[in-house]
Amino acid sequence: MAAFLPYAGNCVRRTDKMKYARLKKNAEIQRLFKSGRRAYSGALTVIYAPSEQLKMAVIVSKKHGKAVKRNRIKRLLRQAFANKCAQLKCAAVLIPKPAEEYSLHAFERAIETCLKKMSAAKAENSAKS
Repeated sequence: MAAFLPYAGNCVRRTDKMKYARLKKNAEIQRLFKSGRRAYSGALTVIYAPSEQLKMAVIVSKKHGKAVKRNRIKRLLRQAFANKCAQLKCAAVLIPKPAEEYSLHAFERAIETCLKKMSAAKAENSAKS
């Protein structure tokens, strides 16, 4: 008789620390919406403000589909953000735009575009001062 082994599947244990902190409090997110700057790309809107450490929140509306699809979008955005934004010191809210297909590569490109716009805006502001 074979021993029962629990299903391991594609389970991934998180052994390393997260590269960013999560924005969880509604007050923090509302403060970003009111006073934060915005950067746009074809697939994404980023609302950001300077911060001591890198913080991030993802907002996905019900326009994107059912919960399974929304959760997949959140996972892809978190991974793309962790891959591309390790060196930043800001608080950011990521809001994806509705699309037919979502991929990690597309979100990484969108974040890169937003980062370029963020750095251009920062340079413009420092030139004015």
